[in-house]
Amino acid sequence: MAKISGGVRKPGKRGRTRAKFKKTSAKVTVNKEVEEFKNGEKVQIVIDSSYHSGLPDKGFHGLTGYISGKRGKAYEVELKKGNKEMIVVTTPAHLKRLK
Repeated sequence: MAKISGGVRKPGKRGRTRAKFKKTSAKVTVNKEVEEFKNGEKVQIVIDSSYHSGLPDKGFHGLTGYISGKRGKAYEVELKKGNKEMIVVTTPAHLKRLK
């Protein structure tokens, strides 16, 4: 890492994600891109590194929450991370429906 005035550079949005974002299945299909979710539905955030649109932060990979709304093509996912309640806005390509 290169030194910059007074500190060390941060790894960036996708830094240190080689194992986390490793592809295990095929690319995103059209059906996955246009999948519909209802409010209150339980989903898991599973980041698909081959689909860059609506990519959530790497810290949310694997977390579970509920759909709370829609913003254009993207969905708002309400979840708890530690003691904080957060809202993540992401596209359906990065969401997995849970039963």
